[in-house]
Amino acid sequence: MISNRFTMKCFLAGFLIFGLASFAGADVIQVDSNFDGNLDQWHHKSEDGRLLKIEYDKNGDKKIDQIDIFEGNSKPIRVELDRNLDGTLDQIQHYSKDFILEYVEKDSKYSGLMDWREVYDSNNKVTRLETDENQDGKMDVLQYFSEDGHMERVEYDTSHDGQIDRWETFGANEALLSTSFDTNQDGSPDQWQYFKNSTQLKNVVHDTNFDGKPDRWEYFDDSGKLERVDIDSNHDGKLDIVKRRK
Repeated sequence: MISNRFTMKCFLAGFLIFGLASFAGADVIQVDSNFDGNLDQWHHKSEDGRLLKIEYDKNGDKKIDQIDIFEGNSKPIRVELDRNLDGTLDQIQHYSKDFILEYVEKDSKYSGLMDWREVYDSNNKVTRLETDENQDGKMDVLQYFSEDGHMERVEYDTSHDGQIDRWETFGANEALLSTSFDTNQDGSPDQWQYFKNSTQLKNVVHDTNFDGKPDRWEYFDDSGKLERVDIDSNHDGKLDIVKRRK
């Protein structure tokens, strides 16, 4: 019995020494975390022993489906995921050094292009959602949210030139209040539409000469018919024409 105990102690000591030596000297530590006989984690370390990244095969199909990027930090600063397990990473989560989620990028259509971005605040709530609707590599719809998760406004790049040209604002219960347009692509709105109950148009304001000042006002009745038009035809800031529907 004493001999067997001695042999077992020597075996364990030898195993531990081998493991520590491998850990200290290797660039990549391979791990079978669930003891099924298959490697499912790869820990990459720098020459000075700092953890750079961990790769995971979480579903056992021998393909990497998650990568935690440390770059020498104690917690991951980036996590890359393969959501549909097709062998291609399609989601990237970005963190601060304190492991607070800052924003998430997704390939929402599994097309090979990151076309979705969620921006988070310090309370782990989404404050902005950006999407690339035409898959040209540029975000063209930006949705902004309040602290309680309600949509406050949406910005669009409808011409896909990298410049916002339409703005929507929302009120209580995410009811549409107004829509603004940049019709001449100069970066500033020159038409404003105001709504009641999201869909009922109340009035439209125009800047017809694009000088940054409204010069035409259109008013609509409850049935949606135009009932009055006010015009500043010489752009001096004073109304000089008023048209009323009979």
